[in-house]
Amino acid sequence: MVQGRGSADLVVVNMAAVLLCLMVLNGHVHAATYTVGGSGGWTLDVDRWPKGKRFKAGDTLVFTYDPTIHNVVAVSRGGYSSCITPAGARVYKSGNDQIKLSKGQNFFICNVAEHCESGMKIAINAA
Repeated sequence: MVQGRGSADLVVVNMAAVLLCLMVLNGHVHAATYTVGGSGGWTLDVDRWPKGKRFKAGDTLVFTYDPTIHNVVAVSRGGYSSCITPAGARVYKSGNDQIKLSKGQNFFICNVAEHCESGMKIAINAA
């Protein structure tokens, strides 16, 4: 059976679709999961934990903590610097929160009285 130009075009389109799927899957395979604070979890004086780590957009941060005494709040740079929760900020309080990083700066604090001021905050730059 002789194949015409239409068959060759179909093969090229199928190959492109397969390559696109592989690239998408490859991006998800390389996403990492980090437990904030390591074995100590999300606690006071955790602000130095990110140092030396390389984060990428799509990586997941896992915040483990006692939800009766802590929380996690996604804030802006200003909220991070001032330890003040802006109106409308997302507050997590499960004790096992999983948050996917966005590209660029990501800021998190605990807004329980004096916790942020005691180093319960992190700033992450995700490439």
